[in-house]
Amino acid sequence: MFGRPPIEERIAARQRERGELKPGSVFPHGPAKMLFFVSIGVVVVTHIIALCMYFVDAGPAR
Repeated sequence: MFGRPPIEERIAARQRERGELKPGSVFPHGPAKMLFFVSIGVVVVTHIIALCMYFVDAGPAR
């Protein structure tokens, strides 16, 4: 459309420009790595808080 190549060709060209992934590198994109670890941290902290509330909270007084 409008003289541009199809999206598949543009994606393939971008992947060719990027080159091979270095061995041992899982996250070549820095912000993606930060977002991944922050989200895992939030999940872990909320699970710990929920478990503490479950085992420590006595519930409503009678």
